Amino acid sequence: MTYSETPQLQPITPAYHLRILSDEQLGQFKSATLEILQEAGIYCPSERALQIYASHGAQVDFNTKLVKIPADVVLHVLAQAPRGYTMGARSPAHDLHLNGTSFFCATDGCGVEVVDLITRERRPSHKEDIAQTARLADALPTIGFYWPVVSAQDFPRTAPLQELEAAFTNTVKHIQSETVMGAKMADYAVEMAQVIAGDIASLRTRPPLSLLVCCISPLAQDHDGLESALTFAEAGLPVGFMSMVSCGSTAPSTLAGTLAQGDAEIVSALVLIQMAHPGAPVFHSLMPGIMHPHSGAFLTTAWEGELLYGVGVELAHQWGVPTLAGVYGTDAPAPGWQAAEESATALMLCVLAGAETGSGMGLLDTCTLLYPEQLVLDSDIYQRVRFDAQGLDTSPSGLALDIIKGVGPRGQFLRHRHTRDNLRRRAYSDLTGQATPAGDLRDPLEVAREKAEGILKHHRPEPLPESKRKELKRILSEAEKEFG
Repeated sequence: MTYSETPQLQPITPAYHLRILSDEQLGQFKSATLEILQEAGIYCPSERALQIYASHGAQVDFNTKLVKIPADVVLHVLAQAPRGYTMGARSPAHDLHLNGTSFFCATDGCGVEVVDLITRERRPSHKEDIAQTARLADALPTIGFYWPVVSAQDFPRTAPLQELEAAFTNTVKHIQSETVMGAKMADYAVEMAQVIAGDIASLRTRPPLSLLVCCISPLAQDHDGLESALTFAEAGLPVGFMSMVSCGSTAPSTLAGTLAQGDAEIVSALVLIQMAHPGAPVFHSLMPGIMHPHSGAFLTTAWEGELLYGVGVELAHQWGVPTLAGVYGTDAPAPGWQAAEESATALMLCVLAGAETGSGMGLLDTCTLLYPEQLVLDSDIYQRVRFDAQGLDTSPSGLALDIIKGVGPRGQFLRHRHTRDNLRRRAYSDLTGQATPAGDLRDPLEVAREKAEGILKHHRPEPLPESKRKELKRILSEAEKEFG
């Protein structure tokens, strides 16, 4: 079998930035978070976590499982968190260096249904869908790292580990899980990551796996989520926490109140990790929604809602940690105008706010439904933002004054070498502006489906060595015995 080389990553490296919040507003949010954690507290159902909080200066009620963290403790502990680090990959060329200069994007995750690329049937997702989307992600230079996009519902007991095996086997890029929950499941996942890394030292310096854990709004943590996060952090694998507070239902009905509560939920968990493992790589992810007042639905995008994701980036950075920004999340039920409109603005805002990473490519219908071609469509949006964020070349070559003067009034630029050289450097969408033999323009949705089909037919990433494949299968077999 012929294998394809995974293309070089194309991160977004903005030449300019924006500020959404003033210094005064940032200070107000920091004070609000500290006040919430000190006076309202956070519910923590993990006995292991409660003991850690208590031994590091927090006020813990072991009966109610309520934790209140003094402001000075929060500030002291979070000062130990690293501002940047490396998220490794199977291929060193695809490592992600979170140093504040570039933005890397991931697929979305945890979808439960798929519109099959060939049959167009809508059906529950399974492990093979993860393998296919991992290959799609491997072939697209816009995708920096991979979340298992959908759930391996054909392996209900060990789905998170089956998802990791399918991902590690089908892409050389970094893998981030949001489904490995519980200490035992995390132990297996860490063992799989060590197989990929090769040794314990490499596991810590170039971790090929990271974890995202969701908080439970309002002001609570998940037992199994904390247990898995502590296990990952002990092994040196990056761990992040996400709040998906919903304005008006699980959070106040004001945007600022929603942000303050969500930030407090995340910070309480980041503090726990730094208490247990000072200096452990962590990240902050604030992805709030807005409740629809008529249906009660969680809207990932609303006219006011997209600004919240960029603010989340700024809140993460004021705590001195990287962020996983909310980008691409859409309520659209199918590819089309709504999906594109709801993705582009949030992506641009978060990139220009300085986000290190973001996720959300590929899923529709409030992050539940996979159209494989949506990964291709989202990649086109990514490229538009990437070029816009690069800024404008105003060097002598860019201004081309010599060329303008040389051609002069009523002259001709088409025959000039400068024109030919620069036209060859231009980048154009390979989805829009595609002509049929009759000269009509093709539907970009049809072109995207064709491109996705072509990738799945021809792209095969560098394979895992057979010894590592066997080790992953062995770990899965042991997990199946324990959990099955």
